Formats: sequence, structure tokens, C-alpha cells
Amino acid sequence: MSAAVYRPPSFSFNPIPKSLFFNPTKTLNQSSPTPLHSLHSPTPQTLTLNQSKTTTIAAAASHSSSLFPPPSLKSRLRNGETLYGIFLCSFSPTLAEIAGLAGYDFTVIDMEHGFGGIKESLDCLRALDATSTPAILRLPESSGTWAKKALDLGPAGLMFPMIEGKEEAEKAVEYCRYPPNGVRGAAHPIVRASGYGIDAGYLESVEEELLIMCQVESVRGVERIEEIAGVDGVDCIQMGPLDLSATMGYLWDPGNKKVRDMMRLSEEGVKKSRTKGGGAYLAGFALPFDTPSDLKARGYQMVSGAVDVGLFRAAAVEDVNRFRMSLEKESSDDDGAEGEKDDDEKYWSE
Repeated sequence: MSAAVYRPPSFSFNPIPKSLFFNPTKTLNQSSPTPLHSLHSPTPQTLTLNQSKTTTIAAAASHSSSLFPPPSLKSRLRNGETLYGIFLCSFSPTLAEIAGLAGYDFTVIDMEHGFGGIKESLDCLRALDATSTPAILRLPESSGTWAKKALDLGPAGLMFPMIEGKEEAEKAVEYCRYPPNGVRGAAHPIVRASGYGIDAGYLESVEEELLIMCQVESVRGVERIEEIAGVDGVDCIQMGPLDLSATMGYLWDPGNKKVRDMMRLSEEGVKKSRTKGGGAYLAGFALPFDTPSDLKARGYQMVSGAVDVGLFRAAAVEDVNRFRMSLEKESSDDDGAEGEKDDDEKYWSE
């Protein structure tokens, strides 16, 4: 008699429509001009985008191994969509989860200017995976060491800062490729990106689906932007208007006409790379004087309109101001009532 073989029970997974959590129409309210100190996090402004974001909640630890993987960012870009995202600098898993449920097409976990590193990024990735929201890790510097550790977490893409030439862009791509096409260390049997080795198809899909973004944020980078955008494997050029304005001598005036002219020159360079076959997509961050709709009209396909820290700051300041204004109004009303009482008493005493 043969020994009985235990077979685990099968489970059916019913995806939860995102419409239960949020309004899928990505329309944001236009606000009044934001002061210069708010440039890193302008209030989100009106922009209606394509509505093909996945409606399922991921069931596994990473997008690559989930039962219902959402369309990759690269496939959506190839389909001509304009994607709207948010930068996460607080490294709060709760805020990351809220961002995902709110309906952003992508998030950028910012290790360059944010408070956290690899461990804190992992917590945010887990929160975002639960909402099927792709996450891009912005590295603190363009190096093989940082890229290796970030890639093993399983993000949808990497953003390399301050790329200023073709050689640096080529290195960025190499950091994301396994030998013989690159220098990425091979630990795929045990890292989170492959579902800790459970995802047998990881090696076949990772290099095709991973989004590689190069930031151009200096005059030197703008001068070489066509060759940067033309590097095989570079998917997006992320424009950096604030750093660009600083390198041009306009740190406190990113809206200066000379900076805006340089930005337009950069954008045209990226577009030329696409007319030559292949090339990179345009990605950028909206500012008070350059709204998400403005960027979309100029050909940007990835638009970021806010930073989590900035959104909370704006909401907190508004809340405090509203309360203080209500106190002033109550005080003013009390003074008026007291004046009326005095007049009334004076009348009857006469």
C-alpha cells in the first residue's frame, strides 16, 4: 500500500475592485499659485489621465510573483498612456498605502532626499504591493552597490540621479543587467525580487519589465541629453528643474525664462531620440508655474505632481490656520455682542 501524499488545499482568490476604495477618475483640484518654499510639493492640479490602472490587489510578496500582476509601467508607456505619480519622502508605509489606494499610477520612493534607506524602502514596497501600485526607487547616488541592493527588493524601476553623459547612462543600465550584459550580482534564488526564489520566471522577465530612469538635472547633462536618451536600455529621462536652475545660477528662481528655455531644449532632445527609433520617454515633476497638464501637453508621459511630506505639511498648516481664524472670528463676534450690550444698558439708564 503506497503512502498517502499530502496535497495542500487550493484557494480561490477574488480580486477586490479598486473602485471600492477610491474614485478611479484621476482629476485633481486646481489650486492658487504655490509659494517658492512649496516647490517640492505643489498642490496637485487638474489632470485627467488614462484609466487602465489595474483593479486587482496583489496576492504575493512582489509584483513579479503576484497571482494577478498589473500591467508594467513600460507596457503602459508603450501604449501611449500618461501616468501620474507621487514622490514618497517620509518613508511611512501608511502614507505609501494611502497613495496606492488613492489611485496614483506609480510612486517614487526617494532615497536621495527622503529620510530612509533600503530597509525603510522595503516597508513601503510591501505596503504598495498590497495596492498593486508600482514603485520606483530613487537612488541616493548612481552606483553599482546602491543599484544592487535596490534591485533585490523588487521595485518596478530605478531612478539614477545626476546623469551627465552617455558613459554614466551606460553604467546605469549595466548596474541593472546580469552578466554578460551587465554587472548585477546574482542572488536571484533568495532575494525578494524573485519571490525569494519562488518565481521561476523572474530571470526571463526582469530586464524586459524593469524601468530604468536617468535624471538630467544640470547644464552639462542637458548638453548631452540626446546621447543619454539614446543609450540602449534607458527607458525614461527624468527632468530635474530645481537642480538645473541651481546649476544655472537661479537657485531661488526656477521659473526664470532662461531655465524654462533650457528645459524646452532638453525636452526636444529627448523627443528627437524617439524619432530615431527607440529612445526614452519624458518624465518630470510639476511645479506651480508648470502644471501637470502643461507637462502632458509637451509630451511628458510620466508626471509627478506632489510629495507626501508636502501634502501633509500643506494640510496641517491649513488646518491650524483655519482654527486660528475661527478663534479670531469668535473673538470679533464676542466684542460686537458686548458692544451691543453696553449700548442697550446705556439706553435704559437714561
